[in-house]
Parts: sequence; structure tokens; C-alpha cells
Amino acid sequence: MTRFLTFMSALLLGTMAAADTHDQSLRAAFDAGELSGLHSVHLRMGGEVIMDAYFEGEDEAWGAPLGVQSHGPDTVHDLRSVTKSITALLYGIALEDGLVPPVDAPLVAQFPDYEDLLEDPVRAAITIEDALTMRMGTEWNENLPYTDPANSEIAMERADDRYRFVLDRPMVTEPGKIWNYNGGATTIIGKLIEDGSGMRLDAFAKETLFGPLGIETFEWVGWDGVPSAASGLRLRAPDLAKIGQMLIDGGVYDGTQVVPADWIETALSRKTSTGFELDYGYFWYMPPGNPPPWSAGFGNGGQRFSVNKGLDLVLVVYAGNYNQPNDWQLAVKVVEEHLAPIIRAKLAD
Repeated sequence: MTRFLTFMSALLLGTMAAADTHDQSLRAAFDAGELSGLHSVHLRMGGEVIMDAYFEGEDEAWGAPLGVQSHGPDTVHDLRSVTKSITALLYGIALEDGLVPPVDAPLVAQFPDYEDLLEDPVRAAITIEDALTMRMGTEWNENLPYTDPANSEIAMERADDRYRFVLDRPMVTEPGKIWNYNGGATTIIGKLIEDGSGMRLDAFAKETLFGPLGIETFEWVGWDGVPSAASGLRLRAPDLAKIGQMLIDGGVYDGTQVVPADWIETALSRKTSTGFELDYGYFWYMPPGNPPPWSAGFGNGGQRFSVNKGLDLVLVVYAGNYNQPNDWQLAVKVVEEHLAPIIRAKLAD
């Protein structure tokens, strides 16, 4: 993660090498076994597709093995936790339409079936923004493998009531103070969207985000058939990049305001620090800076979705290194060694 941050800063200073406008080096490195697990690289800059490369490899659909896949532009792929970043956009759309409460509203109070949880004044003080920024103050541990039933997200999905499970975790700190990675927070945000819209999350996304962008092919999977707001979305690489381009364009696509511009500015800008050299907005990561030079979603297995408004650049990397601690290193290697010269050349044009 640190190297990824260092690279992006160096790129903005124009210190990268000269251009190579072909993806030849990328493919040669993959064939040499240097980019194990890489599935897709899609790069747009200035609204132009600069690279659209696909590779063959083992894949999964939310943990279910798919075998060896020949990935291509029409292949839907797990976003894993990049899904969280998309869920944040959906909350902004729902908020604009008056379907969900404002971010400063108390969170637990939105769930009247759990009225007993309001007896704890500290828990009652959790706001919707605390969920959007993963600062709920509750006990939550996703540092364990996702194959471990003690992992909090897995335990949540196996609970009789996943939403109560999220909200009744023991309080370990004051809400709004400490960032702690929490897929349950995204699950709760997804539930607010569903309750407010009267639609399943995938149906709401289709109507309000994917449909206006012309995205017709997607899957949104989850436990017991409930779309996972935290990790269940599957999209084609060019379609995810289309969402990124829309964000760069202030939420507008083909003359239509798809996501409110002020929500994009808010969601993709700093609200807190993660404690590991990156800041955090509403389910979006970014480096320190105001405004940040780029914002990104990261997902298990090496998924990367980065938006750089200053460079008019959108990057999508899909990979299959699921549950590997250093999965993020593949995207860093792709960017540093293979994309940086192309980007630098484009800037020099």
C-alpha cells in the first residue's frame, strides 16, 4: 500500500520514465510469470481507452470456484470490497431523492425493531456518517481469513439477523473517533437504501446508476440471495471504468446527472485517517491532501478502482489472488512498471 501511494505521488511530480504506448511489456511479464493472478487492466485517460488488456487464469465468484477463465471485456468479475465504494454512490443518489436520512442522523434509531439497543447512550450516538466512514466504535475484526467463521463479516452473514449483529457489537470506543475496517457498516448502509427505496439493492442500482450509464450486464451476489453491499458486486472492467469516468465528469453521463456532484466531492474526499498512510472518505480511500490527487476502492484478491480527476484518469485492475495478504502488490507492480510510462507519455503530448 505504501508503494502504491509513493508511486502516485511520483507520477504527479512527473518523475516517471518515458512512454511505451503498447501493452507488450505487460503481456511479456505475464507470460514470464511475473504478474501471477492478473486478470484485467483497463486504463482510460482524457476519456480515451489507453489500455484494455485481459488474461487467462483461475477465478471465483464470491468464493465459488469458476476454474480457469479466459477474461475479456464482456467478463463480469468480482469487485469484492470495491463494492463498498459503489454502495456509497448509491446512498448519495438515494439521499438526493429523499429516500434515506441525512448522514448526521442517528444510525440505530433508523431500525425501530432494535429499540432496546438505544438504551446504551454511546451506541445511540452512532451516526450514519460513522458507518460511511467506518468509525462506528464497535468491535469488529476482519483481519482473520474470510474462510474463518470468526471473521466478523462471515459471522455476520451466518447470523440469524445480520443487521442486528452489526448494530449490537460491543462498543469499544466512542463513535466517530477511530477508523476500523468494517464490512458490516456497509451492510447497514445498503439496508437503509433498500428500506428507503423499497427495492433490493441490485434493483435500485440498476434503475438509478447502471441503467443511466448503459450498464446492462452485472451480477450482485450475496449470502442467502441477499445482495452483499460490502463485497458482492460483479461488473465488466469497461463498465466499472465508465462509472469512474462519470465521477470525473462531476456525476454527469450523456447529459444526465447520475450522481449528485456535491456527493461525489464529499464521498471521495478525506473524512478520517485509516492509520496506514491513507485517508478515508465514504467507503473510498485516498492519499493525504486537500483535495486528494486520487481516490480509490480496493478489493480482496487485488481489485483496484482508481479515479484521478486532475489527470482525467480511470484505472481498473482485476485479479484472482484472493485471500492473499500481499494481493495489493500486483496492482502496484502493474502501475509502476507497465502503466506509468504510458501515462507519462500521454501527459507529455
